[in-house]
Amino acid sequence: MDDTTLVSRFLRDGFVKLEGAVAPRVAADCARLLWRETGCDPDDPSTWTRPVHWVGGMAQGPFAAAPNSPFLHHAYDLLVGAGRWEPRYSLGTFPLRFPHEEEPDDAGWHIEGSYLPEGESWYFTNLRSRDRALLMLFLFSEVGEEDAPTRIRVGSHLDVPKVLEKYGEDGASGLTLAPDLVAASDHRPLALATGSPGDVFLCHPFLVHAAQPHHGARPRFMAQPPLLPAAPYELERADGAYSPVEIAIRRGLGRETPGPDGDGTGGSAG
Repeated sequence: MDDTTLVSRFLRDGFVKLEGAVAPRVAADCARLLWRETGCDPDDPSTWTRPVHWVGGMAQGPFAAAPNSPFLHHAYDLLVGAGRWEPRYSLGTFPLRFPHEEEPDDAGWHIEGSYLPEGESWYFTNLRSRDRALLMLFLFSEVGEEDAPTRIRVGSHLDVPKVLEKYGEDGASGLTLAPDLVAASDHRPLALATGSPGDVFLCHPFLVHAAQPHHGARPRFMAQPPLLPAAPYELERADGAYSPVEIAIRRGLGRETPGPDGDGTGGSAG
């Protein structure tokens, strides 16, 4: 995919899928280390006794290498802006989903929170996506339609800014936002984050998405770390040097974007 197509799809859909963004050997090493953390035997389904294994603190070499390929760095530059994101050397917490008759309790539609105000128990989000430049989905197993792929409401990133606007700089919690987010994006078509080990989905931080039950036969290994910003997003830039993430937020608010916007349209919310 060329740069123009990548940016255009991101602006339209709220995400892009980058196939093979993580080298096969790196992806395989990550999967091997994750299996070890679960205590399960990959060849013995009788050991897969829980629907979700939460694994965190993985900062070994493969997990540092995975988000830092030149290909991914270039994509971060395209979507967030050169010099506007922080390199990361781990992949955060993994919700490793296994085939199981028990239904997960985390399958509601949402956007990711990114900061925890003092005295609060739920993470918050605000209109400038404080402390989150992108949501990223790293696949470390084959993920088909029956393997609990993340559900995505395509284009929903354009519905969220109007929901967030009234909460100002303070933002709001996922619990507060959920009903309005679900209603605002209900008309959007559905996509599934399926793919192969090493595939990466780079998502707008406002993309509405959800987990789902696992009805397949093979565990789903995926990381969902944020890309962290080097500086806050700005929705009013004197020089007009908006990133695609900022352009999308402005479109969702119905604001004109001065100058070229990365997909050749230079337009406003559609």
